Amino acid sequence: MKVAFVASEAIPHAKTGGLADVVGTLPGHLRKLGAEAVTFLPKYPGIKGTCIDELDIEMKGRHHVRIFQDGYFCFIDYPRYYERTGLYGTEKGDFLDNCERFTLFCKAVTILLEKGHFDVVHCHDWQSGLIPLYIKEQAIPAKSVFTIHNLGYQGKFPRNKFPLLGINKSYFTPEGIEYYGDINFLKAGILYADRVTTVSENYAREIQTPELGFGLDGVLRTRSAQLVGIVNGIDYSQWNPETDKLINSTYCDYAGKQSNKDFLVSECHLDPCVPLIGMVSRVAEQKGFDILVKAFDDMMTIGFGFVLLGFGDKQYHEKLKRFESVYRRRVCVNIKFDNTLAHRIYAGSDFFLMPSQYEPCGLGQLISLRYGTVPIVRATGGLADTVTGFQSETMHGNGFVFTDYTSAALVKAFSRAHEAYSQKQVFQQLSEKCMTYDFSWKGSAKKYLAMYNAL
Repeated sequence: MKVAFVASEAIPHAKTGGLADVVGTLPGHLRKLGAEAVTFLPKYPGIKGTCIDELDIEMKGRHHVRIFQDGYFCFIDYPRYYERTGLYGTEKGDFLDNCERFTLFCKAVTILLEKGHFDVVHCHDWQSGLIPLYIKEQAIPAKSVFTIHNLGYQGKFPRNKFPLLGINKSYFTPEGIEYYGDINFLKAGILYADRVTTVSENYAREIQTPELGFGLDGVLRTRSAQLVGIVNGIDYSQWNPETDKLINSTYCDYAGKQSNKDFLVSECHLDPCVPLIGMVSRVAEQKGFDILVKAFDDMMTIGFGFVLLGFGDKQYHEKLKRFESVYRRRVCVNIKFDNTLAHRIYAGSDFFLMPSQYEPCGLGQLISLRYGTVPIVRATGGLADTVTGFQSETMHGNGFVFTDYTSAALVKAFSRAHEAYSQKQVFQQLSEKCMTYDFSWKGSAKKYLAMYNAL
């Protein structure tokens, strides 16, 4: 079976978030199961390869595009659109020509799909959302799958750009890709793909509700029979405390984990005698920082230390830095990207915090479990699918969960977590139990392959 993956980012070539981890990892696991999987990306700065083809794309004039290949990756080369700093925009906002950039990308990939005689085309997020429509319109004999990684990002553009798409005006209706007068690329993927997937079972249910549907819940309900949730996996070749070369010392039990905590608190100048909560996160309201800053003083009063690695909204940067100055040797705030420190936070923290407003899947809690770092999460999206409330009497569950999106509910979760930590033997057993969970890509890849075969 020939499978084409189409996305705007994938490790190791380009990354802004979890989408890149999924698209960069899943095809390799499918190949291990016997599928022939190729990934199509834009050719961003620094990407190398061999030119294997050239195309002329019609989009209000002819655009000459070159195709490069490197291993299992094919890149759409058009320097005017893709040789830029930033994948989608700058700190000032999105690129104004993103409609042109990703329409050209979708058109070029569609030509290559027909040339390559692929059986299944697996598209990811709005940047590839036009491809299922083009496959249907051009009667290309391939089945399409469209995965929503985050419904909040939809690729909406003014109606005056509709002629760029090169399709009949009949598609620009409320039943088609029109959305309150705009073009909506994500809606195109949802409507015209043979299967729609998202990155956890619970998120597949949530996006069909007005609360988390971002205006597309009605559209998604019309596709409910073709909508499937499959939890993302993680790559244990990168995230495994037994082999991780970026942490202080590898380990497979609680005693080994403690040596990593000792190293982390020393590196971050923190009090080693209190339970440590770690966060590796984009610093944004979606990730729960609005309720966290309100609960912060209570978290300190309960008796935690706190270490953060992340970057995002400046208003939260400033508030968190103030907490760092107030709670010396209790709080360490790192506003940056640092892969080594991320690994050390997963390995050295006692708890891992994800108080998200919504979380389609979440990789942080999956990684933290493998490292024996007990998750504290809000019951939403993939967090609800993978973390269950811990009961010390029965040793049932693997973390501390709260439901209401309030600082008060978060504080109660902190209290339960601290109480469990105070029972040293119980907490050690919980930490070591977390290390036994298997959220590798192997199981998820089998589910995707079964879906492709069904199509």
